[in-house]
Amino acid sequence: MVLVAVFGVALLVAVLLSGLAARTVLSTSLLFLLGGALVSDGFLGLIHITPDSEIVSVTADLALFAVLFTDGTHVSFPKLRANWRNPARALGLGMPLAFVGMALVTHYAVGLDWTTSFLVGAVLAPTDPVFASAIVGRKEVPARLRQLLNVESGINDGLALPIVLVLIAAAGPTAGHAEASLSKIGLELGLGLALGIMLPLFVTRLVRFRLLGAEPKLQPLLPLAIGVILYGLCHLTHANPYLAAFSAGAVLATVSPDGKAAFEPLGELLAELAKFAALLVFGALLTPQLFGGLPLGGYVAVVLAIVLIRPASLLISLIGTRFERREKLVAAWFGPKGFASVVYGLLVLQSGIPGGQQAYTLIAVCIAASIIAHSSTDVPIARLFHVEDLSGIPADGEKTASRPGKEIDGHRENHRQMA
Repeated sequence: MVLVAVFGVALLVAVLLSGLAARTVLSTSLLFLLGGALVSDGFLGLIHITPDSEIVSVTADLALFAVLFTDGTHVSFPKLRANWRNPARALGLGMPLAFVGMALVTHYAVGLDWTTSFLVGAVLAPTDPVFASAIVGRKEVPARLRQLLNVESGINDGLALPIVLVLIAAAGPTAGHAEASLSKIGLELGLGLALGIMLPLFVTRLVRFRLLGAEPKLQPLLPLAIGVILYGLCHLTHANPYLAAFSAGAVLATVSPDGKAAFEPLGELLAELAKFAALLVFGALLTPQLFGGLPLGGYVAVVLAIVLIRPASLLISLIGTRFERREKLVAAWFGPKGFASVVYGLLVLQSGIPGGQQAYTLIAVCIAASIIAHSSTDVPIARLFHVEDLSGIPADGEKTASRPGKEIDGHRENHRQMA
């Protein structure tokens, strides 16, 4: 219960400081990360969490599922069909370049074998715009830039997952059974996709029956019920929950726009709470021992991952596009490592592969550094696009009507809306 109390205190502090966070480099995401580190064994010792603790995998798993489900509900297939070229460049060229670049740096700077180095590259390839939400959630920012960051981050989690699973199988003690491992991975992904498509279609058909239907105040709970059932089914059948979550959200938004609109405020808040909980638990793993276990070459790799590999790979992928120079630089900088990387990093640690502990240490430090760097720079960079009112709180303290779309993270407003 200590962890629950700590989460409550952190949530209260985050809400009270959210208005300040919206106008400064302070980030509520960073508050949870630092709060977790403060109460961990490395500092106050109030909670005792290790990477193999069940609470770590459960919170990270739930957070990623919630994020991907809400991400999926923001996918607009008509808009995506009309503006697919830029995200396709980022995913088809920029992501592989970042993947290979990180693998090269990991191998030569840290000394891990090639398979594990490519595994680190795959884990750190996905991005998450939650730490850049002052950019992706504001209409003052060009729509094509917001769409690029949203679509890229929404899809690259799922693209990286099969590669992570295959490389874990290749590096593990059962590497000789590669064909069986690949078949199992393919079955899990296929089943996850099938469940993610079929379940929302089935539920939306049920709603159309004459005697069925949700009263208005309960309509937001219908998509929530779909998500809860889907999460349980995936874990019972060993289907991939992350691909299922994203596909279910996208299908729901397509076949039931009204249901998606009713669910959106509740879904965003639930996703925020799940992310905050995961950040708090992840922060508790960031002990001095963890940072001390990373060699100098590892810190070189972390710095290069944030300031060189991601920016260079995306800038190359955007050559020849109509983005302005400022837009390209902003898109290149905001490639933060998010909850997918946390979950995939835990998969690496729990796989028992040779070099898994060292790979996880590098991944964890890189994620922490990325959260600090990106969540602390989105507000200053947003001002380059003349985004001034980031909080909705008047400077003179006068009361105003609440605005729709606000989230608990005061920095943030509809951070996952499509352009």
